[in-house]
Amino acid sequence: MTSRTQDARTTESVFRTQDVNIYYGNFLAVRDVSIEIAKNAVTAFIGPSGCGKSTVLRCFNRLNDLIKSFHLDGKMYYHDQDLYAKDIDPVEVRRRIGMVFQKPNPFPKSIYDNVAFGPRLLGFKGDMDELVERSLKQAALWDDVKDKLKAYGTDLSGGQQQRLCIARAVAVQPDVILMDEPCSALDPISTLKVEDLLQELKEKYTIVIVTHNMQQASRASDYTAFFNVEANAKGHRTGYIVEYDRTERIFQNPQEQATQAYVSGRFG
Repeated sequence: MTSRTQDARTTESVFRTQDVNIYYGNFLAVRDVSIEIAKNAVTAFIGPSGCGKSTVLRCFNRLNDLIKSFHLDGKMYYHDQDLYAKDIDPVEVRRRIGMVFQKPNPFPKSIYDNVAFGPRLLGFKGDMDELVERSLKQAALWDDVKDKLKAYGTDLSGGQQQRLCIARAVAVQPDVILMDEPCSALDPISTLKVEDLLQELKEKYTIVIVTHNMQQASRASDYTAFFNVEANAKGHRTGYIVEYDRTERIFQNPQEQATQAYVSGRFG
């Protein structure tokens, strides 16, 4: 992997991985992942389908643990704590490291109860009304829904539903928000609203986003990791990071030819 920038190393890192290999059974899905994710920045993972972007993303909050055949070797640190140490509680990891999925998935509950669900589950004792309002404001949704908090979240438009899911994620006051192609099901206007929201959210949170949209990565992220995929003699496909750098360098002056070919649209 090529990484010219020192920026992510001189600023505080939230995640740091060393020689991580990710397996499903005997299948090596992603190899040699060594990367640092800077605090209070947006980092984008880009690359063709099957290159391991989402697989790596889901390792950061241990969602892959739910897949029986999953295991990894190497080291993955969160604030210098080994995320996969035996004494680490995956549930607590997921509280601190929230997730927003590709397809908006609000609960079949009211808008209010969608946002309040996580804090209630965690035993929140403060002012729930204030927390719900603050979370909806952080997700740039409050003005749209403040007069219909009892309406079902599933009745909102697709873009509003995704922002409700973001409000639900921030309501438990995480440290990191992971987003797996959060705009792929949205129209262009809703997509731009979410991208604008990322710039506000990074003031308080560290954000890692998987996207197939090159324009989105170039507009919305501070750092970009380009993943690619290779096939062995048996046709098994393994992902790996080709290059990781400041976003403007990845798109304007990449060091690797494969990166140049991908960001210019010549493949992928």
